[in-house]
Amino acid sequence: MLNLLEFLSFVFVSNISPGPNAILSMSNAGKYGFKKGILFNFGVFIGVFIVLLLCSLFSWVILDIFPAFQMIMVWIGAAYILWLAWTTLKSKPVTQKKSTKEMSNLFLQGVVLQFVNPNTILYGITVFSSFVLPRYQSPFILTLFCVILSLASFFCTGCWTVFGAVFQKFIAKHTKMIHVILAVLLAYCAASLVIKTI
Repeated sequence: MLNLLEFLSFVFVSNISPGPNAILSMSNAGKYGFKKGILFNFGVFIGVFIVLLLCSLFSWVILDIFPAFQMIMVWIGAAYILWLAWTTLKSKPVTQKKSTKEMSNLFLQGVVLQFVNPNTILYGITVFSSFVLPRYQSPFILTLFCVILSLASFFCTGCWTVFGAVFQKFIAKHTKMIHVILAVLLAYCAASLVIKTI
């Protein structure tokens, strides 16, 4: 039987804690407003679902046969997160009118981030190898867990999006300072990922 308290605690803390998804959710809502910023969250939902599906199928193989895979993903993810920090730092204040292309880029950014975000991959491997796979192996149940865990991720990044939207005027007034803080937080995320694996 699944230890529900441990499982829910792990899922909540992993999803609500500040990381690339949370920081970018808040940043996008601050720049574009809630309606446009939520596109990033939908991208996160789709990306997390696909990554979790892959983790549920291959988590035991990845750690047993390819232990170096974890280190490779950490370095690739850290590099990508640093790139996101750089683009956040260099981004300019946004005007009210945004093109459909820019809005779809938010969705795509949310999807792509999950494939290079070691937090998502390690979270998926951990949640399935520690909590789910020892108790459930049915493809239907594994898929159901992927949906539930993706919804948890969507809810938690949505909380950060609401925070960014509520403080949109403040963020617009102090854009440069906010971008510096967000870039530093993203750089910290990248550094902490590498430090944990050294």
